[in-house]
Amino acid sequence: MSMTATPPAVRSYLPRGRSHKSTSGLSRARMAVRSNLLSFAPILINLQRDCAAPLPVLRHVADAMAADMRAGLAVDGGSDLKMILSYVDNLPTGNEKGLFYALDLGGTNFRVLRVQLGGKEERVVATEFDQVSIPQELMFGTSEALFDFIASGLAKFAQKEGGKFHLPHGRTREIGFTFSFPVKQTSIDSGILIKWTKGFAVSGTAGKDVVSCLNEAMQRQGTDMRVSALVNDTVGTLAGARYWDDDVMVAVILGTGTNACYVERVDSIPKLEGQKSISGRTIVNTEWGAFSNGLPLSEFDRQMDADSINPGEQIFEKTISGMYLGEIVRRVLVQMAEDADLFGEHTSAKLSTPFILGTPHISAMQQDSSKNLEAVGSILNDVVGVDSNINARKIVWEVCDTIAKRGGRLAGAGIVGILQKMEEDSKGVIYGKRTVVAMDGGLYEHYPHYRKYLQDAVNELLGSELSKNIVIEHSKDGSGIGAALLAATNSKYEH
Repeated sequence: MSMTATPPAVRSYLPRGRSHKSTSGLSRARMAVRSNLLSFAPILINLQRDCAAPLPVLRHVADAMAADMRAGLAVDGGSDLKMILSYVDNLPTGNEKGLFYALDLGGTNFRVLRVQLGGKEERVVATEFDQVSIPQELMFGTSEALFDFIASGLAKFAQKEGGKFHLPHGRTREIGFTFSFPVKQTSIDSGILIKWTKGFAVSGTAGKDVVSCLNEAMQRQGTDMRVSALVNDTVGTLAGARYWDDDVMVAVILGTGTNACYVERVDSIPKLEGQKSISGRTIVNTEWGAFSNGLPLSEFDRQMDADSINPGEQIFEKTISGMYLGEIVRRVLVQMAEDADLFGEHTSAKLSTPFILGTPHISAMQQDSSKNLEAVGSILNDVVGVDSNINARKIVWEVCDTIAKRGGRLAGAGIVGILQKMEEDSKGVIYGKRTVVAMDGGLYEHYPHYRKYLQDAVNELLGSELSKNIVIEHSKDGSGIGAALLAATNSKYEH
């Protein structure tokens, strides 16, 4: 490869040398470093080329996202995007009053929360929450055992109610149930479990209504509670943010996984087949992690996908979400170590361990601005057991940046795709006024470079004028309160 083909990012790390004739002044060590750098430069150059997300690529992704949304709204199975109906047609207004609970089951813990709502004047009077670990044996046990354990935790939490929390006489406590597993929702308070994921293998629940499972368990425990809203965590985030800001129209979660939902006009959903909505609007859960149209992928993405438990699925999620970014970087570093001795002749077996390098590690490495990139060196040593010189650390930083930049820019393009679809149906309603995208998730919260790349992509796609109206706001832990608010808006009692 000629030096003219080497990008500045790589070229600046190469030891200075005027020509082959002047190498007599270089030590053998420096010659070895140059040789290694030149040998893994092509790997980095190819990676940067394959993962590049310039404006034309972003435009294609945004257009394809909007087109896939339409196809998914037309008919079930019409596109990669499931476009699941949430049956939420009453969004929080701020007038909600009373005591409401939320239960969030999405992993190895469940969270319970209570909130006292005071209407427009007092808003959220008080909140309390608790988190309970689910014993591992229950993740592989029976449906009854799992839901009895959850209902028991809810009962204990409810018994501690007091102080500013007050349930009017004669009322049953109502719960918003955030259930972050694949469900076919059939109404605002019912949904059939398609399958367990995230390490759960509970018998006897698949094909059943998870709300009935929980309601029956609460009856067995003698707990006076009922589920009045079943919600996806993304839908809960939108509802929670909307309570404080009427301009919220989209919610995105960027954490271990990713998803997005938005407020849709009922008359824009052909597959609803004439069902009416009082408000004329509902929240649609896109399940956008399954999007795959025109994404810039490298050989490392294809390898990771082939080795995953769901090959060929969730391609967008595998390029933009926190579970995968560190693993893509690790795979690149393995090839650089094996083919070009990036970390010297002796490399560590730990580097070959899938998922040992997490996205928090690559975020921390990218935030290292020290002269010798000491934090990069420490993470490489502590996490994957390799020694590194300054040149290797700079290359590692470049690899992290390449993967984070692509992820952030593609996420930004996905957001614009959703906004674009909404704008096409309601000219000026989205781009012509302040429109808020509520963001939640650890990836967005804790990875500043990723966050900047996402915002840059939105600005580039929309241009300076339109992008002033699109506000991307962090909505931390909004889904819990959002679920309680949806329990309130769907309460069987008048406010």
